[in-house]
Amino acid sequence: MVAGDRSVLKFVPEIGIDLGTANIIVYRRGKGIVLSEPTVVAMSINNGRVLAVGLEARDMLGRTPGNIAAIRPLKDGVIADYTTTLKMLEYIIDKTCGTRFPFKLRPTTLICVPSGVTNVERRAVIQAAREAGAGLAMTIEEPMAAAIGAGLPISAPGGNMVVDIGGGTSDIAVISLGGIVLSQSLRVGGNKMDEAIIRHIRNVYNLMIGDPTAEEIKIKIGSAYSLDPELRMEIRGRDLVAGLPKSVEITSSEIREALSEPVRQIAEKLCSVLEETPPELASDVIERGITLTGGGSLLRGLDRLLSDITDIPVRVADNALNCVAIGTGRALEELPAIRSSGAVSTI
Repeated sequence: MVAGDRSVLKFVPEIGIDLGTANIIVYRRGKGIVLSEPTVVAMSINNGRVLAVGLEARDMLGRTPGNIAAIRPLKDGVIADYTTTLKMLEYIIDKTCGTRFPFKLRPTTLICVPSGVTNVERRAVIQAAREAGAGLAMTIEEPMAAAIGAGLPISAPGGNMVVDIGGGTSDIAVISLGGIVLSQSLRVGGNKMDEAIIRHIRNVYNLMIGDPTAEEIKIKIGSAYSLDPELRMEIRGRDLVAGLPKSVEITSSEIREALSEPVRQIAEKLCSVLEETPPELASDVIERGITLTGGGSLLRGLDRLLSDITDIPVRVADNALNCVAIGTGRALEELPAIRSSGAVSTI
């Protein structure tokens, strides 16, 4: 490499990608969060051409003609449709790494994966990133990135517990001295909550609604703990008996009942991790509390419910939705230290 080539290296983009089942958030070093869009791709069935990505594609869900498919290429936190994921990553890298140079620089990329992924799933993410235009591609486990993004003192001796509730998975980990001591991943998250709402509306009202409506219900009136006063909302869908459009009014109390099963599964997994936590670290967790991150942590009253169940203080991190992406960006800034701790993988 000549001297001139070395001077170019400082211009190589470095991006951290929270490749979530529901949303994809990109953090570019030196610029912060530069992209936050739903993980949806709209494609032409005839020729496989990408028509839209992100917000524009999400608006097409349930509204496409026969020659267009709106696809969520990730399921339960891992790649379910490799080809579509590859095209989505190409779009993301092109959109976030525009350069003033006449040649395209291949960005250094750090991508989050659930703590329970297999080596095959991890390798698929790295391979897709490289084929999409990344130079050096690495992965970091979501609870580690979430803890960094939430500002927890992970490098100090002492237990920090983080629960990252995403769209496809919930990752629970105890972190100390820059490494994950104990972690478990549960394939329950915001999407399972949406499915529970759809099932409830269908069973109680004979009304079929789509994923976007279920998510809107969850955000507007969903809760894990009783509300005072309870909330109400009017929804529209298709009557399964008459086959015609229909409107009904629902309450937050019935949606809370519908969400009780996925919330119970998350609570049980949290208790399971606490049972396996070494005593000294458990005492640290009792003192420092549990930190919730991810979009699912924003469900009303979830922190209060988990605190009642575990008898440990629970708090929702600031900017919980973006914690993982922010954590990947900060990990890029301290990459040598993070790699030496074993938190980053390049397989």
